[in-house]
Amino acid sequence: MIYLYIVPAVVVLWFVFEYNGFVSLRNQAKEAFSDIDVQLKRRYDLIPNLVEAVKGYMAHESGVFEKVTQARSQAMQATGSAKAGAENQLSGALKSLFAVSENYPQLKANENFLNLQNELTDTEDKIQAARRFYNGMVRDLNTKIQGFPSNIIANLFGFKQMDFFGNDLTEAEKQPVQVKF
Repeated sequence: MIYLYIVPAVVVLWFVFEYNGFVSLRNQAKEAFSDIDVQLKRRYDLIPNLVEAVKGYMAHESGVFEKVTQARSQAMQATGSAKAGAENQLSGALKSLFAVSENYPQLKANENFLNLQNELTDTEDKIQAARRFYNGMVRDLNTKIQGFPSNIIANLFGFKQMDFFGNDLTEAEKQPVQVKF
């Protein structure tokens, strides 16, 4: 007779814990994505300062500046799964800028340029860490959504898998930066 109360109570508790687990994982993944956005905003704010610091030294390298400016604009406007690709293009454009700057010893000695370069490097490291954290949260959520018996709760309450913030690089983007004069 007591089993008639215990078994349903255990099932209800299991549903509650599983549901709360999904909510927690989903919120952690959203928070992690927000952390990526914060670091990307910081990078967007640093880039114009970096470009201005470099322009005086590299006046004849306007193509590099245009690539960085265009990539920054596209990355700021991108949403969803296109955001990762746009961010990768921006990273490639910044690598080109730094590669070209190697040919300007006065620029490399400029304190403002060095500070901006260090800030940008620090920001890039923070973006990578935020991406890894986000992808870990998404992995945990997706694993729980796909696993049995938790997939029953996921389907019942409409929990959906989230996309990884990936490195969807094209073959051209995987190649080292080529600097030609």
